[in-house]
Amino acid sequence: MCPNCRAFITTSDRVCPYCDAQLGPRAIDVRVASMGGFLPRAYSTSIIILTINFALYIAMTIVNAKSSPGGLMGGFSGSVLVLFGAKYGPYVAQGQWWRLITAGFLHGSLIHILMNSWALFDLIAEVEGFYGTSRLIVAYIFTTFTGFFASMLWRPMGLSVGASAACFGLIGIMLAIGLRRSDPMAQTVRAYYRRWAIYGLIFSFLPGLNIDIGAHIGGLAGGFVLGLVAGLPGHPDSLRERFWQGAAVVAVAVTLYAFFQDFRFYQIMIHQP
Repeated sequence: MCPNCRAFITTSDRVCPYCDAQLGPRAIDVRVASMGGFLPRAYSTSIIILTINFALYIAMTIVNAKSSPGGLMGGFSGSVLVLFGAKYGPYVAQGQWWRLITAGFLHGSLIHILMNSWALFDLIAEVEGFYGTSRLIVAYIFTTFTGFFASMLWRPMGLSVGASAACFGLIGIMLAIGLRRSDPMAQTVRAYYRRWAIYGLIFSFLPGLNIDIGAHIGGLAGGFVLGLVAGLPGHPDSLRERFWQGAAVVAVAVTLYAFFQDFRFYQIMIHQP
């Protein structure tokens, strides 16, 4: 479908015959041709986000090995998680707001990052296909923040990390499609992601898993509200689309600043006697 007017078009079209919008590469051109199509399709945005997550995971593994060796499979000590920017209630309450963003790029164990990465690999591609890269970036950062902000309300003294807040945020923004549009395609998308949300929330409440329910609910709500506000993409050169492009730049800049603040915190802590 055309990302501008949502009309059905052929896979060879590079300009929509109905609204003259420029079209990007076909989905088949960016699909991962592996295991007979079993793996979800990958866009460059997916690769960038997952690469950042895994790079931070490897860095945490190296630092953690110096104090409590556990190998690549082991979990991390609380002190290492805090050093790298985990959401830690007392520090956030002291003004370290940036932890509500950096925490979304960290993971507590190998199984944790693998599960979230599998979900993100699919969700990022789907959201980017419907909403475009700019809205995806804003949604990812915004719902990470709303997720861990809700986590602060849920567990003010708790320690929490993980991309699952953003996962639920991306589910939320897809749910919003069904309220803005009444066509069968939109309702099908809404029904599909409603099941994602229900299954995810049920899983969140299972005992013994130490899941941050507040982050999941906060991310889901943030994504849903953002989807209602943002809407689907319009003409690429419109003022509205330029606004979201600018918002994406701001979201990236805020994230970089958050990691800069965490790097300063890290340097101070490791040089303390």
